[in-house]
Amino acid sequence: MKFNKLNIVYTLVVSIVLFSCKKETIIATTALPDSDFNKGWLFQKDSIPNAEAVNFDDSTWENVTLPHDWSIEGPFDNKYNARTGGLPVHGIGWYRKHFSVGNDQKGKQISIEFDGAMSNSKVYLNGKYIGERPYGYIGFEFDLTKHINFGGDNVIAVRLAPEDLSMRWYAGAGIYRNVRLKMNNSVHIPQWGTYITTPKVENGNADVNIETTIKNSSDHPAETILETIIKDENGTTVASKTSKVLMEANSEKVISEMAQISNVTLWDINASYLYTAHSSIKMDNTIVDEYQTPFGVRTIAFNKTDGFLLNGKQVKFNGVCMHHDLGPLGAAVNYRATERQMQIMQSMGVNALRTSHNPPSPEMLEVCDKLGIVVIDEAFDEWKIGKVPNGYHKYFDDWHEKDLRDMIKRDRNHPSVIMWSIGNEILEQGRKDGWKLTKHLNDICHDQDNTRPTTVGFNYYPAPFVNKLAYHVDIVGMNYWPTTYSKIVEENPDMIVYGSETSSQTSSRGVYHLPIEFREKHETNHVSSYDVTVGPPWAYAPDIEFDALEKSPNALGEFIWTGFDYLGEPTPYGGRDNSTNGYWNDDWPSHASYFAPVDLCGFPKDRYYLYQSQWTTEPMVHVLPHWNWDDMKGKTIPVYSYTNCDEVELFVNGKSFGKKVKGKDFTEIPSEYHEFEKGMYKTKYRLSWNVPYQPGAIKVVAFKDGKEVVSKEIKTAGEPAQIKLEADRTSITADGKDLSFITVSVLDKDGNICPKADNLINFKIEGAGALAAVGNGDQASLASFRKPENKAFSGKCLLVVKSSEAAGSINIIASSDNLADASIAIATK
Repeated sequence: MKFNKLNIVYTLVVSIVLFSCKKETIIATTALPDSDFNKGWLFQKDSIPNAEAVNFDDSTWENVTLPHDWSIEGPFDNKYNARTGGLPVHGIGWYRKHFSVGNDQKGKQISIEFDGAMSNSKVYLNGKYIGERPYGYIGFEFDLTKHINFGGDNVIAVRLAPEDLSMRWYAGAGIYRNVRLKMNNSVHIPQWGTYITTPKVENGNADVNIETTIKNSSDHPAETILETIIKDENGTTVASKTSKVLMEANSEKVISEMAQISNVTLWDINASYLYTAHSSIKMDNTIVDEYQTPFGVRTIAFNKTDGFLLNGKQVKFNGVCMHHDLGPLGAAVNYRATERQMQIMQSMGVNALRTSHNPPSPEMLEVCDKLGIVVIDEAFDEWKIGKVPNGYHKYFDDWHEKDLRDMIKRDRNHPSVIMWSIGNEILEQGRKDGWKLTKHLNDICHDQDNTRPTTVGFNYYPAPFVNKLAYHVDIVGMNYWPTTYSKIVEENPDMIVYGSETSSQTSSRGVYHLPIEFREKHETNHVSSYDVTVGPPWAYAPDIEFDALEKSPNALGEFIWTGFDYLGEPTPYGGRDNSTNGYWNDDWPSHASYFAPVDLCGFPKDRYYLYQSQWTTEPMVHVLPHWNWDDMKGKTIPVYSYTNCDEVELFVNGKSFGKKVKGKDFTEIPSEYHEFEKGMYKTKYRLSWNVPYQPGAIKVVAFKDGKEVVSKEIKTAGEPAQIKLEADRTSITADGKDLSFITVSVLDKDGNICPKADNLINFKIEGAGALAAVGNGDQASLASFRKPENKAFSGKCLLVVKSSEAAGSINIIASSDNLADASIAIATK
């Protein structure tokens, strides 16, 4: 399909590629379900000579189950770069695994698939070098067949060598994504071997085009039958196709089949529906390979008048950028932790994700498919010109095309993915010939998948326009230039624009500095949650972006920086060292970002409710700050309220301080953004009152059409007296992977949360599970994420427990000096 700026239209069906379901089994040292190859690994962090050798003595190595992030265990230390959170993300690490393959498996093609390994991986089998992959975010697969010892012991070894200053954030370290061992017959569907689109979706029906790659790795031709059956979510067959395929020896062939689905159910925002294509290859009436591909049917379109259309309906991006770490859990992939992150985002009103600034985990895309969240899938943070000394620019020339093509092949079947981003804030913007590399990467995307547009997150306005980079992508993303949206379209009428990275407001949950001040740093290493202290020079309050998008109706929407706080990059703490593009640690101990409306543990900050007031329709109202100010009696306290209703009335100890009307009553906040007038900015998105403090309670009541619809009250808390435990789920799966996230709150004797409590909480965990992580969202805390204790921060901390593989109960007791204990049980089934 030809792309143009005036009217870019796409119609497609997309699919989720899962691992192949094989009839064959493997005989291994470790019992493996299906093709899961995550158990039974041995790990040692050290530069060890000959650790790939078969007879190397690994008897003293640590036993680990993948995914595994060696750096999250710490300890925090200011000798490590603040950019990576003061955690040991660099060094040499070795993984080894012993396994057996029976003689009955001879003739099979045996391969190993990594969803990602951080980074500079080198893979060995039985002492033989198999292959390598520098980029830690990309999945890859190696054929092991010719080096397999059938009927005996095999040793696979993986050497990883992540470097300091290789990324601008916490990347983690280790084999941090899932691994599979595949036992294929010689005729099979290879990695990422299906590609499903729909050239036509109308009148409730969909034409489904299924391209299936078949590989014959044998020295003999083969007569095969490819059978594809499409089933709906109830397991009912809705379409099927059968093709005879003659395969030459040592060949690959792509078979295109067209099927039709009647009365199709569309995949949509917040309304996922997934079909499944079951592909079978038969020889002599025997199934030799099976492959399952869940997929969703939807149409996407982009044009300068309507913006983004999903299934023919206009959708504005209420988007977030997200780094890949899972907070206290580190970088090691976990499906439930990923799902919880996006559920919290969805509750804020998020409908879109930008995977900044690298290919996401397969789990993230699966979650977005199931929740109904659209995705910009991003490839690179660097091209040829580096931002950090050991960044991707070192590998760009040799690896960029394979990495980009592999990302697209892996992800092009996901219904959630709607754009390919080829870069973020790339420094080629400042080069006159920067457009050439932009066009090159753009052409790769169109060649590999012509059903989605390309984009880049530009930040050096007007450089990408002067140097023509913006003219060689389909949709233009602008980072931190909200006032340029209308100007860009006026000067380039065929261009489609959106905020690819916005705001960068910073704050610490539950912390308020009075009087309200505009300052970059504070002696506590916290940032006030009044959300007017923006921090870095490029940042600005969310209100400014809201206003800019209202004034630029053709813009597609925004992706805030970021959805969750993340490890590393502790702006505004951590001074930049321009000589190394690193960070000084003179602001130690800050170890995590301050940018998000949700903290590292997933607890909402006040800004979460500001976005919710713009992005949701279910009536809501929020009030801040807390109401514990012993040293402020009689002094003025600014009170803010966020709502999606018409007006709000404030009560202090039952006395009304009047109603404020949203859109009519303005609140002044400091503005230092470079495109706005210095000084004060009047926002219509916040309601505010100045009231004399007196202990008791503040309450906000929201009205819609003159009727009270929702309210919220905050009471002055007494002394900390008890602990409260609340689990997000009290029943989880007994698979050794599932998690329960337990919110730990410090309350007074009447059950009010103590907003300044910092009590040390100790955890006792027994039964069918174990500690996975602890945390409290305090960016300045250096407490271990792995010890069964943590201090409350602003009255809360988090306990994460993981199931064992035995059904039963995880029994948890939380205790602290001078506080009443609390207990909770999590069932594992």
